[in-house]
Amino acid sequence: MPTEERPLRVAEWDALLSERLISLSRPEPLRLRLDLTGGPCAEERVRDLVARESRCCSFFTFTTTPGKGLVRLDISVDQLHEAVLDALAARTTAGSGEQR
Repeated sequence: MPTEERPLRVAEWDALLSERLISLSRPEPLRLRLDLTGGPCAEERVRDLVARESRCCSFFTFTTTPGKGLVRLDISVDQLHEAVLDALAARTTAGSGEQR
C-alpha cells in the first residue's frame, strides 16, 4: 500500500471498530475474532474494507460471516505475522476503552 494511503486505511478500521465492535476474542494464537453490529450496509462495508486490505497485505486471511444482527470477522495470519495480529488486537482493545 502506498505510504500516503496508510493513515486513511487505519482511520477506516478505527472508525469501523469504534462504531460497530461488540466483542473481540482470540480463539487461537493466530486468529482474532471480531463481532460487529449489523445493520444497513454493515456487511458490505466490512467486505469492502477487507477486500482492499487483502490486496495490500496478503498475509491476512479474512473470513466474514453474517449473522442475525451482526457481522463476524475472523482475521488469521501465519506464524511469521503473529506480532501484526497482536498489535491489531491491542489497538482494538485500547481504542474501545474497555476489555472485551
